[in-house]
Amino acid sequence: MKIGVLGAGTWGMALARMLSVNGHDVTVWSALPAEIDELSSTRRHKNLPGVVIPDEIVFTKNIAEVCSDKPILLFAVPSVYVRKTTADAAPYIPDGQLIVDVAKGIEPDTLLTMTGVIEDELKKHGEYSNIRLVALSGPTHAEEVSRDLPTAIVAASTDMAAAEIVQQVFTNDCMRVYTHSDVHGVELCGAVKNVMALAAGISAGLGFGDNTKAALITRGMAEIARLGRKMGCTSETFAGLAGIGDLIVTATSMHSRNNRCGQLIGRGLSAKEAVKEVGMVVEGINALPATMKLAEIYGVDMPIAKAVNDVVFHGADPLESVMKLMKREKRSELE
Repeated sequence: MKIGVLGAGTWGMALARMLSVNGHDVTVWSALPAEIDELSSTRRHKNLPGVVIPDEIVFTKNIAEVCSDKPILLFAVPSVYVRKTTADAAPYIPDGQLIVDVAKGIEPDTLLTMTGVIEDELKKHGEYSNIRLVALSGPTHAEEVSRDLPTAIVAASTDMAAAEIVQQVFTNDCMRVYTHSDVHGVELCGAVKNVMALAAGISAGLGFGDNTKAALITRGMAEIARLGRKMGCTSETFAGLAGIGDLIVTATSMHSRNNRCGQLIGRGLSAKEAVKEVGMVVEGINALPATMKLAEIYGVDMPIAKAVNDVVFHGADPLESVMKLMKREKRSELE
């Protein structure tokens, strides 16, 4: 199958490589011409050490080329660029196009998840009656997928036939894909788990241990689930791959940008300094404004997310924020 990949970051390239190895005809586009030149000439990605990019993958600076005559388009740009990328690609995307999104985020102004952003933007630029959108999400670090380590992921869509096509195309000996119908819950987990991973990183940076991290992961997922249920999401989603599975890996892995950024903040760096040190997009910081708005709109108590927001955007002291969380009013774990 011919597949177009929009975005040449670590996740986009890991999936492009996997799809190419699976025998698909893959074309990759980036908005950064220098990035395309480097990838095309070196067949290496600077943030995927030791990984060789197959010669069969075609690189292009032409967004029309990556979109034209491709049964599947894979959106793999950071969440803050999804709308702009969709607008640029819209003239070349036909009605009925199957679009797979792997960006994880919530747009702060509209509070739309990424498939919602893509659909909203496409409808501004043309007459679309059949936009087939699938969110591909789960505990999947690019560094491991690019090395063919066993991984499981979820293809979520309201169009189950589209989800099953994605399941068929992306499944191989190293990637096991499950279908899912709660696309909004899957995307909510994918965005807000990054906030909780920041919290876990901050706790590690402060010198706290595994007990603290386990508590933050568990209670963090309780906050995400409370919000999701209020928004009409399915309870089982939060106990699945896109829920607790993705949160565990993002809050504990050495590959996690959010975890690493949180650790730097816990050690005394400002959020801005920590992001610069990480050197790549930290989606948890991008997701905080929308998370806070959703908590307010739906009247959901999210004390961990609020504490992270206070540290990142309001200069709160990380250690004092942890102590405030520990001294909150006593309550039952059962809701």
